[in-house]
Order: sequence, then C-alpha cells, then structure tokens
Amino acid sequence: MAKLPEEARKLLDAPNFATVTSLNPDGGPQSTVVWVRTDGDDVIFSTAKGRRKPRNFERDPRASLLVIDPDDPYRYVEVRGHVTMTPDPEGALIEELSQKYRGQSWEDKPGTERLIVRIRPDRVTVRG
Repeated sequence: MAKLPEEARKLLDAPNFATVTSLNPDGGPQSTVVWVRTDGDDVIFSTAKGRRKPRNFERDPRASLLVIDPDDPYRYVEVRGHVTMTPDPEGALIEELSQKYRGQSWEDKPGTERLIVRIRPDRVTVRG
C-alpha cells in the first residue's frame, strides 16, 4: 500500500473535483467526476448502488483517480489502487461532501442506496 504525500492530501482534501476511472466489462475505461476526501492514506467518495461504477468495481476492483489543481493545471495527483465498498445507509458521506463542495445539504431520490467507495492506493503520483 502506498502512502499519500502531504501535497497529494492538499489536493484531495480541497474542494477539487476528481475523475475516477473503473473498467467496463469489455475492459474499456469508464470515467466519472466525483467529490472526494482522504481517510488516512485512502481516498473515499460516495456513489449509489446500481450505477455503473459500483457494478464495475464489484467485478474488477482496480481504479484510477485524478485531481488537477484548478489554479495550476500542471499540478496534479493520480492515485491508482483497489476499491472496497461499504453501505452508507444514512448517506453521511454524501452529505459531508455536499457541504464541502456546495455548502448545502444533499437530497437523494427516495430509495437510493448510498455506498462509500474506498480506494486503497497501490501507487500515488504527484506532479507540479
């Protein structure tokens, strides 16, 4: 497991948008913009059960995540690792991230089942 350097933490814990990539059944990449934060040396984000990302991660837990500094696009962090997912029945993480990124509460459609996606880094690259 790789450690997150301080420069990586700064980018990941600021309200910067991240792009996470999973692998589709045909092996092709599927990328989505997500809100993130660190938890120790892991990177976590929220998603809803039944979406493409969690279905992809259930089949193949490899992931790549990229955050680009909005003030300097040559400064970025890439995290490659493996995913685990846990239920978040109260939606605590999406609420926390919504406050961080939008400054307001999050409202899901009724019946939405939230998941916490945790990326354990195998490799961390910081540039810039």
